[in-house]
Amino acid sequence: MRGSSQEVERFAAVVQRDEADLPLDVAALLIGAWEHEGFDVEPHRRALDALADRAAAAVAAAPDEAGRALAGTLFGELGFRGNTDDYYDPRNSFLGEVLARKVGIPISLSVLYLEVARRLGIPAAGVAFPGHFLVRVDQPREPLILDPFGGGAALDRSALQTLLARASGADARLGDVSLAPTPKRAILIRMLNNLAGIYGRDGDTSRSLEVLERLAVLDPSDTRIAASLERLRRLMASLN
Repeated sequence: MRGSSQEVERFAAVVQRDEADLPLDVAALLIGAWEHEGFDVEPHRRALDALADRAAAAVAAAPDEAGRALAGTLFGELGFRGNTDDYYDPRNSFLGEVLARKVGIPISLSVLYLEVARRLGIPAAGVAFPGHFLVRVDQPREPLILDPFGGGAALDRSALQTLLARASGADARLGDVSLAPTPKRAILIRMLNNLAGIYGRDGDTSRSLEVLERLAVLDPSDTRIAASLERLRRLMASLN
């Protein structure tokens, strides 16, 4: 049932923890749970476990290239890919759907990579690159930057500059962009903001409400979210 306060409370119980204790896989799986009454995260967590098991041999065989080996397994051997045919399908933002359909958008494919990497002990983190979420894997000399949407390709500075220009214009400079790890809560906010844009464009008020309720949980101090949520609740009440 959409709009369930119990489901919002379930999400809140997961995300209102310290960064180190926040389970990104569970929180990401609960984004979109409004589409499935009684949604169970555990089968999907087991699917992530199975992906880690599948990649373990390749990672163990190349410990100095563990990040690339995992990318090769997920995006090469197993065929996870960016959904270039229907980029704005909301299912691309639901981790459970990404696991089932093997297609997603940059941030959902990055979360997939991060959670498999975590299971394998690979030091990976998200990177909130402008317009195109990426992954970084910390290595002894310099971080490895990967593009899960682009087949897990490793991006050097030239490729990053090209990607930045595509998102922010030709005058954008890579030196002004942080490649630092993105906190898990910020990843979840970006995932929900993507969905807010999709549902808002489609005029889907009930799903927009689901998104705003969860954004308010993640960032209760954001007065714009609170105001938008109140306006939408009044609109929904007037329609019922």
